[in-house]
Amino acid sequence: MKHLEKEKLKTLLNIIGTTPSHQIAHFTQGGEALIEGIYEYCKQQGYRYQIYCTNGDFYDKFKDKYNSSKTTHVMNFPLQRKVYKIQAREFNVLFVSSIIEEEERNDFLKKSHKIIRSSGNIIIFIPKKDYRIRDNWVASLEDNLYVSTSITDDLFEHYDVIISRKMHGWGN
Repeated sequence: MKHLEKEKLKTLLNIIGTTPSHQIAHFTQGGEALIEGIYEYCKQQGYRYQIYCTNGDFYDKFKDKYNSSKTTHVMNFPLQRKVYKIQAREFNVLFVSSIIEEEERNDFLKKSHKIIRSSGNIIIFIPKKDYRIRDNWVASLEDNLYVSTSITDDLFEHYDVIISRKMHGWGN
């Protein structure tokens, strides 16, 4: 990931709120600033943070740094896994900063839908002003039972952010 502004990340993280016992997952293949920002926020709030590294080299770099925390866990996690659900865990928020190719999106969103709690959010980072990718993501989200999709295009210098919600009881 390119440079991510820390103060603006704090603004984004405020949408998570301060409800006790949140669990947050993050599919990533790079971008230490985003991980560090989410990690610090989760530590302050007492939230559980699951980091799914979709790149083995990135996993090797960060597994020791974050696995020492009681509330944060790092896993080497190829997107081609049959299912994403581990230990029946469901997450309130799912961050996606990994590049998910267009032909893999529907499969990714179906598997992800099962690990997000009802009314939970998926937050996807995409390249700034890439309207083709943005429109494809929005269509894929709608096709896979995510609703209330919104796009934040004025927060970060290099990224637009898509936020969508899994609605209660849909697709379960």
